[in-house]
Amino acid sequence: MNNKSKVRVVAKVLALSDKIEELKTLLIELLEPTRKETGCIFYDLMQNQTNPTEFVFVEEWESEADLQAHLASAHIQKALAKCENLVEMPPDIRRYQLIDI
Repeated sequence: MNNKSKVRVVAKVLALSDKIEELKTLLIELLEPTRKETGCIFYDLMQNQTNPTEFVFVEEWESEADLQAHLASAHIQKALAKCENLVEMPPDIRRYQLIDI
């Protein structure tokens, strides 16, 4: 596949201040199963050094279809349900396309 069909994702999740470690554990549990999914090129989790309530996934997928399959997967749906009481707001999921010059 070429770079234009690949999808990059930045997904920000903000923990409630008293739920940081609980959310972090839940998000870490997503890494292994997601990295095994069809079309996953990379799936990394980061925590903001100056604001520990902020977590960001940086992802790359072979196609929009692979990303949609990921979002519909059982482990993601289960995590979304579990995180409702751990986060300030729903995850902010943004899709990007590489500008290739």
